[in-house]
Formats: sequence, C-alpha cells, structure tokens
Amino acid sequence: MEIRGKIFNFLGDSITQGVGSSGHDYMYTTVFGRKYGAEVNTYGLSGTRFAKQRIHIEGQPESFDMDFCTRYIPMADADFIVVFGGTNDYGHGDAPLGEMKDRTPDTFYGACHYLFRGLIEKYPLATIIIMTPLHRIGDTEGAGSPNREVNHPLKTYVEVIREVAEYYSLPLLDLFKMSGMNPEIPEIQKLYMPDGLHPSDRGHERIADRLAAFIKSL
Repeated sequence: MEIRGKIFNFLGDSITQGVGSSGHDYMYTTVFGRKYGAEVNTYGLSGTRFAKQRIHIEGQPESFDMDFCTRYIPMADADFIVVFGGTNDYGHGDAPLGEMKDRTPDTFYGACHYLFRGLIEKYPLATIIIMTPLHRIGDTEGAGSPNREVNHPLKTYVEVIREVAEYYSLPLLDLFKMSGMNPEIPEIQKLYMPDGLHPSDRGHERIADRLAAFIKSL
C-alpha cells in the first residue's frame, strides 16, 4: 500500500508520546512521517491502557485513566489508523483479562473488541493497523496491579490482541515477535531500550521502519 501523501492517526501510550526518544523529531511517528512522506496525527498519552482502570493509581495524573476506548472518539479523519498499546494493561492496569465473548472496556478482551469495532465503525474506509507491545524487562513474569486477581505474562496480552485483531480481520504488526528488540539481551537494551521498556531514538526509528515495511507489504 502507498504511504506517501496519506494521513495517519497514531493512538498509543508513552511510546507513541515519544518517551525514551530525544524529543519530537525522534519519535517513531515523526520519523515515520518524515522518512515516508506521510502526514501524522499523534495521539500518545503516557500511562494509558486499552481497558478501563477501576482504581486510580495514587500519585499518577488523572490522564493515566484516559483509556484508548474513550480517546479514539475525538480523533481526526485519516487514511490509516495505527493502534499501539497493551503494555500498560499488563504493567499496571487492574482490569481482568476477561474472555473472548466480552464486549465492554471493563476487561482486556472486551476493551480490544470495543476499540477495534469502534474504530471500524468510525473509519470504515480507513486501513486500521494493530501493533502488539514490544518486549520489556521481566515480561515473562506476572506484573500488574494488586487489585487484579490474576497477573499474566505480557505474552498473554499480546495473544489476546492477536486473537481479537484476527476476529475483525485487521492487519497486525507483531512487534513482540519481530521487532528485533528484547531488552533482556544487554547489548539490545543498551542500543534500543535503555530503561528496559521505552525505545531510544534508534528504537523509535526501528519501529517506524518496521511499520513502513509492513504497510508496503499489504
């Protein structure tokens, strides 16, 4: 598919907001627009999740509770919608994982359904692309809120995103599987994800390039 001249909306969390990069010019969204000739609208907000948070995390801003299912509604028109999130649902969200039959933002499964269907209805002519979370330090362990009954590894959340994207026949760029970035490897952490979670400038550029190659293959 053609990228040049198209409008892209990027819905995401701190990585889409540019955390880990040196600044606006080095964010993966900016790099993507500059290198591949696209117009980009960036809707990244640190700490946010797909699913609703039940209990506010003390010491964090109220914006942490602005879930994706609410935030997509006022987004502008675009030719492409790119959704990149899920790591915070794993990391500190308190919504239960839920089941494939769920359809409300109160569980992670339900939030994926609610968001993906909502985007399809809002942008029926657009190409909607889902990107899975990246690996992060300790992601084989069950991180998460003490208010969540069961804490699953990050891979479980990735698998839910894959399953629901497939249900709606949405293209999925599996960065968990093919970004080439796993910070458990010291050399990779140093170059691409110094804090073990957020990509460096080099990491942001890699995401932009992976995304561009994926879109061109569609």
